[in-house]
Amino acid sequence: MRHAVLIYNPLSGRQRARRPVELDIARRILLEAGIAAETMPTRGRGSATHLARQAIAGGCELVICCGGDGTINEVVNGMAGSAVPLAVLPAGTANILAKELGIPWTIPGAARLLPRCRPRRIALGRMERPADKTARFFVCVGGAGPDGVLVYSLDEELKTHTGQGAYWWEGFRQMFRYRFPLFRVAAPELAGAQTASMVIVGRTAHYGGPFQITTGADLFEDCFEVVLVQTRSRLRYLSYLPSIVLHRLRRRSGVHFFKTRSLHCEPLGEATVYTQLDGEATGRLPCVFTIVPDALTLMVPEQL
Repeated sequence: MRHAVLIYNPLSGRQRARRPVELDIARRILLEAGIAAETMPTRGRGSATHLARQAIAGGCELVICCGGDGTINEVVNGMAGSAVPLAVLPAGTANILAKELGIPWTIPGAARLLPRCRPRRIALGRMERPADKTARFFVCVGGAGPDGVLVYSLDEELKTHTGQGAYWWEGFRQMFRYRFPLFRVAAPELAGAQTASMVIVGRTAHYGGPFQITTGADLFEDCFEVVLVQTRSRLRYLSYLPSIVLHRLRRRSGVHFFKTRSLHCEPLGEATVYTQLDGEATGRLPCVFTIVPDALTLMVPEQL
């Protein structure tokens, strides 16, 4: 893999002023390992998907993504189904994939690790929305309910200036504004359709920020781990937070964990239920989550 394209988001993360310097260091590290990386900055929402497709069509042998969860998601949607490997240099507000793989949280540190990584084929999640006949892949986590409305309502300017603080602030606001409407959930593993106020569809143990929720999920398995929350009580939701921190959520009533390859979610009544993929707003229910096996080649540390 001597010819690489490095797609990066110049606006992601609070340390973006140092990004050009760190990228220059990373390129020198990679060049010493025999990998020549051409940099391509993103230029707005959706451009990373176009750049990834363009890089693959141009014959690149490796796509390197430098950014947060949203940038990685866009790049993956331009690479799904191809044989070209994806590598990650973490940046941005959050990077679930980097945490899951144990990649160093500095761009130069991740660049030093990359030549010692190996390619592995993994499945991707896919969310289809029948209402507008659209579909989108995701790497780490999808969901519907409170986390969907949180990212839908997020103040992007506040996120730019405060990073994860914007998520905490919006989460606090929604805890007292959101009505936690129920929706219908169906999967082959469930005994009939169930109702839920929130579902988390995990491909990774890490969820966002410091939290690990779908701790039974595995990037190298062809299935999701799903968390189904059935309560509509704000107080009960608040009580779940320490359980998540202490890794005791599985013991709580009203919370159900199971593994599946497909999940159907549809609204009940007139209430709008928003969805998210890899921390990005993706519309509203109804939707279908499915596993797509053998969909992406990912560069992972040797020990995984």
